[in-house]
Amino acid sequence: MNRKIKNIDVTKNLKTIEWLKAELVDSVAALLKALLKTGNDMIGDAVANIIIITYLLGCRVGVNFQSIDAQINCKLHSSIDESQEIGQWYGDLADLLNYLENKKR
Repeated sequence: MNRKIKNIDVTKNLKTIEWLKAELVDSVAALLKALLKTGNDMIGDAVANIIIITYLLGCRVGVNFQSIDAQINCKLHSSIDESQEIGQWYGDLADLLNYLENKKR
C-alpha cells in the first residue's frame, strides 16, 4: 500500500510540474501581448505571475526558495562584473541587486 501512495505522489508531482510549465508559457505569452499594449498594470501582472510560477516550479523540482534567491544574487553580482558596458548604460542589474538587498533589511 505504501508503494501505491508513493506512486500517486510522484504522479501528482509530475502533473503539477507540467501544469506549472504550461502556466509559465501562458504567462510569457500574456507578457508579450501586454508589451504590445500600453497598460503597465497588465505588464506588471504578467511579470509577477512569471516570477511566482518560476519560484514554484523550482521548488517542485527540488530547489528551495532560499537557494533560488542566493543564485539570483550570485548571478547579479557576476553579471554586473561581466557586463560593465551595459551596466554603465542603464544600471538595471545594479539597481535590481540594490533593491533585493535593501528589501531583506
